Amino acid sequence: MLAAILTGFLFSLFLVIAGKYFRGKLAVLSSIIPLGLFVYFASFIGKVSGGEIITESHQWVPSFGLNLNFTLDGLSLLFCLLITGIGFLVFAYTAAYLKGHSYIDRFYGYLGIFMGAMLGLVLSDNLLSMFLFWELTSISSFFLIGFNNTSEASRKSAILALAITGTGGFLFLAGALLLGSVAGTYSISEMMNLSGAITGSEHYLLIVILLFGAAFTKSAQFPFHFWLPGAMKAPTPVSTYLHSATMVKAGIYLLLRFTPVLGDTEFWNTTLIIVGGITMFYSAVHTLFRTDMKGVLAYSTISVLGILVFLIGLGTQYALTAAAVYIIVHALYKATLFLVTGIVDHETGTRDLTALSGLRKVMLPVAVIGVLAAISSAGMPPTVGFVGKDLVYEATLHMGGWTIPLTILAISTNILVLYAGFVVGIKPFTGKLPEAYSKVHMPPFLMWAPPALLATLGILFGIIPSIIDTPIIKPVVNAVGMNGAEVHLKLWHGFNNVLALSALTLALGFILYFVLKPSAAREKAIAKLDPIAPKNLILSFGSGFRYVSNVWTGFFQNGFLRNYVSTVILFLIILVGYSLFTTQRNFPVDFSSFSRMTYYEMVIMGIMFLSVLFVVIAKSRLTAVVAMGIVGYAICLLFVIYSAPDLAMTQFSIDTLTVILFVLVLASLPKYLSITDYKMRFKDGILATVFGALITLISLEVLSEPVNKEISQFYAANSYVMAHGKNVVNVILVDFRGSDTLIEISVLTVAALGVFSLLKLRLRKEERNIND
Repeated sequence: MLAAILTGFLFSLFLVIAGKYFRGKLAVLSSIIPLGLFVYFASFIGKVSGGEIITESHQWVPSFGLNLNFTLDGLSLLFCLLITGIGFLVFAYTAAYLKGHSYIDRFYGYLGIFMGAMLGLVLSDNLLSMFLFWELTSISSFFLIGFNNTSEASRKSAILALAITGTGGFLFLAGALLLGSVAGTYSISEMMNLSGAITGSEHYLLIVILLFGAAFTKSAQFPFHFWLPGAMKAPTPVSTYLHSATMVKAGIYLLLRFTPVLGDTEFWNTTLIIVGGITMFYSAVHTLFRTDMKGVLAYSTISVLGILVFLIGLGTQYALTAAAVYIIVHALYKATLFLVTGIVDHETGTRDLTALSGLRKVMLPVAVIGVLAAISSAGMPPTVGFVGKDLVYEATLHMGGWTIPLTILAISTNILVLYAGFVVGIKPFTGKLPEAYSKVHMPPFLMWAPPALLATLGILFGIIPSIIDTPIIKPVVNAVGMNGAEVHLKLWHGFNNVLALSALTLALGFILYFVLKPSAAREKAIAKLDPIAPKNLILSFGSGFRYVSNVWTGFFQNGFLRNYVSTVILFLIILVGYSLFTTQRNFPVDFSSFSRMTYYEMVIMGIMFLSVLFVVIAKSRLTAVVAMGIVGYAICLLFVIYSAPDLAMTQFSIDTLTVILFVLVLASLPKYLSITDYKMRFKDGILATVFGALITLISLEVLSEPVNKEISQFYAANSYVMAHGKNVVNVILVDFRGSDTLIEISVLTVAALGVFSLLKLRLRKEERNIND
């Protein structure tokens, strides 16, 4: 499975080298990658449907609990088939849709990374590795959404999507770490057996809130839904892949995966029902006010995602079965409608529903495809959408006292989803063909074949639901903690309440479609409510936060180094002072030790004191630097007295080099200017005195603590035996702390390169000035 995940990444890496060969006719060969992966995962259908769970484990950073553990069960298999199956069709479609585009190879590279990240996400059995793939989907989708980087709208949409999903990623990490701490493991399969202990933990509520935040931002739940309509600025293949079958379903996958671990509690179920219910109806209503085909599809996608969250919240056998079926239903018809929208846009140059009509006369096969997808979205027999919609009603009708309000909510949402599917899949192809579109022709085969296949599958799975019943749906239901053996998908269940509700939905949906047409005036009218829309409220909060940040930064980062140092020292004084004086501490001072001071030590200390005093009162920069050098040399002498010649030589070298560098730099500066008054110097003096007093107290406390020589004894005993070095200090730096030393060297190297670049830039500037 690791090889399958890495295939997408390796393909993207290959395109860096050989991408130019995939910009022409060979572009379609890119679809072989997802097709091969689809065949690979399809080969496991028999084993998984038989109850087998395939696992794979690779150690990575076991000390952190971070391993590449993968599990292929019913739930992950369903998503793998969608990711690779829809991916294959999108890859093939892209070859025609972006034909001749100079960066089509780059586009395929982004798609490959995204596909690999999604496969890694749904297959991961380790929370930390799942987080890594979770973030990779956000990053790769950022590049896909902003692919048309010359468009300001595309760039803004990409940044907004990354900001929202990135925030969710941060919440995911926090929730994963906390959950792993409570469970004592990061293995999701092991957590399945610890559900009782986890839900009974005092941290359960916080864990669920954090994971809900991750899922809601990723799957565009209210009020975080607004990034998805903006993401429609991406090319149509991106909208098809990310927003019908993969990225936005990642949050749904997360909720389904953790239902057996965190679910079946009042907080879990109630929150998901409320959030899902608000999202599904709110977004479905928005489809009535949109005139752009992708805009309608965006809000209907959000609505269906709300339905899925709503069903997971219901948490019953019927609800989770309905969720599993609805994932397939939505992937098939929504991907089809997106691809049809891309065809219409590609051939006519517009997606405006108020202008499009009669296209069946010039694109009859595409019109048929659109109709098939529309009736599946409406839940009309004999489509698989009919099976999925019936299961939704079956779930709401078994909710006891909440049956009536939940069923009304589901019916209302499905009526609006029907409307959205019809205005996108049927409306552009009916009516009179405008003269402007009379010369429109059929798109290339690679553009209409993929949606045709998806539309056909929507009908096939509806007529013969057993195709997905035992092989796909039952293992999914088992994976989410229910009994899959009780699942039986049928197109016809006889005359019952569910059928009556389906008929009512269709009747009211048809009436709404024929009565209410897409209207630009209606879209402008709802735009008046934008100031109180979640998007603008959150963006306003972001603007306010940015304003406060600018004020805060302007106050503390005002360009004066003196203020920076004073701020840091003041913070340390408050922090350390609070710690020192809020606890009882003894600072015993052995004054008799002063009598043991030698004449040499007293002279050296006197030199240091006078040098520091000279630095404070000096009127010249160079004089202050020289005085500071004297302080350093005095420390060198102390090292010599205390038998540390190696430290003395190091200190001597550093001080000498520092003085030379300071002299070279300061010699080129203007004459020393006094820009402080007595008040500022008084303040600095008090600050320095208090800080010095605190450092003295800390030093006294350190001296009062018993000396633990365990570490020094370890180094003394092992420096020669383990590292073959007699100088303990050198051995510590080179061997025991080798990685730290290497990083320090790397930092110095980078700094040196930066200085060299600046100097070289300055020399070039001076050369240009001379030449001019």
